[in-house]
Amino acid sequence: MWANNETGTIFPVDLLANMAKKVGALFHTDAVQAVGKLPMDLANSAIDMLSLSGHKLHAPKGIGALYVKRGVRFRPMLRGGHQERGRRAGTENAPAIVGLGKACELARESMSIELTQVAALRDRLERALVEAIPNCFVTGNPANRLPNTANIAFEFIEGEAILLLLNEEGIAASSGSACTSGSLEPSHVMRAMGVPYTAAHGATRFSLSRDTTAEEIDTVIRVMPGIIERLRKLSPYWTNQGATAGFQPVYS
Repeated sequence: MWANNETGTIFPVDLLANMAKKVGALFHTDAVQAVGKLPMDLANSAIDMLSLSGHKLHAPKGIGALYVKRGVRFRPMLRGGHQERGRRAGTENAPAIVGLGKACELARESMSIELTQVAALRDRLERALVEAIPNCFVTGNPANRLPNTANIAFEFIEGEAILLLLNEEGIAASSGSACTSGSLEPSHVMRAMGVPYTAAHGATRFSLSRDTTAEEIDTVIRVMPGIIERLRKLSPYWTNQGATAGFQPVYS
């Protein structure tokens, strides 16, 4: 995984690819989150294979791509027709492929916007919410992450309840990742990071893009404190003075 889909933390995939090469192993990276957000130079990388998904960079849903470096021997689990070199079956979705290509062109042209303006909006959102709401914190590596991802853990409440109230305000967010939606268990990513259950359950991810406006960020900043306050009034771990006395979670 080039970048984590919940926290946006970026991993050293080039370093890992070089380590794989030293022992004669092939290296594949899931770059779904990172493509279009970060500059990549696969021609000068030891990465053998890379997968991406179009909907993450404004292409049509249902289209993706697998990069295979020239000369890398590829053995598919399911074999297809000759038109796909035996690597997959089915007829190509030509309109979606064209859409993916155009989306990649636009993403390359707007890369500087992602790394500057989008990152600035993300930082403003995080800073304002952490300052206005007690007992919440940003997860992930603050110095090495995607410019468009903000994951904030709100203690003593459920993420699903947060999403319901955000939806009433016309705000789309996610609790954990879309891959685990509907599960009552806290995110495995939060648990692996050592985030306590009382905070992991309230982790909420805000995904920004080059189309996100300052006004939209202002709306989230305005309504979020009231939502958290409303939900904490229902929490057995919260009192009018704050967290229940004696409850001191340990953080990694």
